[in-house]
Amino acid sequence: MATIINNPPSDNSSMNMVVGLIVLVVVGYLAYVYGLPAIQKTMQSGAPQINVPSKIDINVNQTK
Repeated sequence: MATIINNPPSDNSSMNMVVGLIVLVVVGYLAYVYGLPAIQKTMQSGAPQINVPSKIDINVNQTK
């Protein structure tokens, strides 16, 4: 005859939910504090402006 062992379910489900909510709140706060200003800064400045000269002097002065 086979022996059947029924393990009771763990009682950590409520604790896991509390830890998950705390982690979610911390991640949301960090996204609000650091993420939103970074996104707003990139929206305001747009693409970087690069100035390229129309003529480049490539003559090299050599000393004797």
